[in-house]
Amino acid sequence: MVEKNISKESLISMFKEIAEKRFSGKKIKKKIAEKVSRKKEHVIKKCKENPIISPNEENDWESWQTFNPAAILIGDNVHLLYRAIGNDAISRLGYAASEDGFNVDERHPEPAYEHCTGDAGKYVCYSIASGGSWGGCEDPRIVRVGDEDKLYITYTACDGGLRVGLSSIKIKDFVNKNWRWTTPQLISPLGEVHKNWIIFPEKINGKYAIMHSISPDISIEYLDSLEDISKPIKSYYHPGKPKKRWDSFVRGPGPPPIKTKYGWLLFYHGMNHKDMSKYKLGAMILDLKDPTKVLYRSKEALLVPDECYENEGFKAGVIYALGAVVKDEDLLIYYGGADSYVCVAHVNFEKFLKALTKKKIKLPKLKFLKIKKLMK
Repeated sequence: MVEKNISKESLISMFKEIAEKRFSGKKIKKKIAEKVSRKKEHVIKKCKENPIISPNEENDWESWQTFNPAAILIGDNVHLLYRAIGNDAISRLGYAASEDGFNVDERHPEPAYEHCTGDAGKYVCYSIASGGSWGGCEDPRIVRVGDEDKLYITYTACDGGLRVGLSSIKIKDFVNKNWRWTTPQLISPLGEVHKNWIIFPEKINGKYAIMHSISPDISIEYLDSLEDISKPIKSYYHPGKPKKRWDSFVRGPGPPPIKTKYGWLLFYHGMNHKDMSKYKLGAMILDLKDPTKVLYRSKEALLVPDECYENEGFKAGVIYALGAVVKDEDLLIYYGGADSYVCVAHVNFEKFLKALTKKKIKLPKLKFLKIKKLMK
């Protein structure tokens, strides 16, 4: 007769006894280790060498903060455009490159991009809460559309408010550090605050696609050309009501989407109303033909600020990813830590996608009832 009010401790002891009879201690430990190891293959890991870029006191323009990097893979090299703030408190974009994706092999001594139009050179108070600067350009995303011979960047421009800037450069000039950027366009309306706009790396239904909001809905503008956007793009953002999810407060998209066989992989930033002090990273898969449709979504945050370089800086508790590339078999995610450092995380690309589409992106705890499965 089975006792009805058997305790959890008794059940654990019972299963242990059964396991010991069927397996030797070494065998069951090995089986558990193998099971846990397989589960961890899809978990994003932070680089042990983080941060990979820190402020450089020898360069006035990047002596305070270096963070929020865009990334693009050209050939076998990863090219980074990172936000930098120095002694004049103006935000600019610096350049760095890495052959293996983790160690920086080259770092340009001069800014790669500066926003110069309108009141961009003035000191304005609306930018101080946006990372610590008093003006300039913030938080870039860089993308190549199809096989075009140019790269596009979108960024936050401190110009009459926090607006969205768009510029481009020939790939040859970019790789050779000839910073011949086109005159920036301001593509968001004057008098509104907009950030975090991204361009898709392929045309969708024959048109360029710009994602300009993911909350409360995914909003995309389709254009015939990115060269001369005559009318500002109207957008609407609202973080939504508190929900029983880790991302009850959705801030916005991260890096440009990555095309996969499952759909567009999109990373995004979210917070929880129970702890608004931490920026975390999640992911979703969007339909290839209609990216406003969410097919899969991570149930838990995939990157959380739990390292010293994510909690000791200008703004503690911040992970902000703006770049992601697939190099060899790995997905490399580049992000800013504490609004002060450039960092990178990595994971096997295929295993990550498989886990995300099966909604098992979070490593589950090995509960005592699962010992039954281990013995089969």
